[in-house]
Amino acid sequence: MPLAAQALCTSDGVAQPGALLERFVSADCADCWRDRATPEPAAGSFAIDWVVPGTRGDDAPLAAVALDEATERLATLGRSAPQGSDAVFGRRQGAAVGLRLAQGDAFNDYIGTSIELKSAGRGPWQAWLLLVEQLPAGTEGSPVERHLVRNVFRPDWSQPAKGHADGRAMQIHDGAKPERLRLVAVLADSRGRIRAISRTACSG
Repeated sequence: MPLAAQALCTSDGVAQPGALLERFVSADCADCWRDRATPEPAAGSFAIDWVVPGTRGDDAPLAAVALDEATERLATLGRSAPQGSDAVFGRRQGAAVGLRLAQGDAFNDYIGTSIELKSAGRGPWQAWLLLVEQLPAGTEGSPVERHLVRNVFRPDWSQPAKGHADGRAMQIHDGAKPERLRLVAVLADSRGRIRAISRTACSG
């Protein structure tokens, strides 16, 4: 049975935000996670959170949730890894491109996901599919609600002949609560402009 037929959470009917706020915290800086000056998303925008590997390796206070892909994301945005924290604001350009996401139930520490570009148009496209954990304000002292990136899949959509739909079982890392997991996807065109920001919502 295809994932779409048994999906618990999809992006269907979820309006795309007009902008994305990406907050980056060094794994070395526990105080940055608790910083009351943490920027919050404006109306019509959405925030996600990355923990960047620090210089202290596994001894860093936030090492358990740090991802190498956070460093890759910073490079894509033209930024260096922060010693403390950083934030990047990106506005979606033009009419929203249709980008459908779906996720199934968690099973054996994995969750089935899919991403599909509904109207490909001109490529190549760069897509980031993010498995995020919704964390309410107060979690580990955070003053704001967070959508912490827990896993990343980057489909290869550089060649139109390969199609623009992918499915992937994404691992649920230690400590993440499956019921809090959602998908967020960011789609950029060949010039690096954001053309879609999609996210799942769950029914029931």
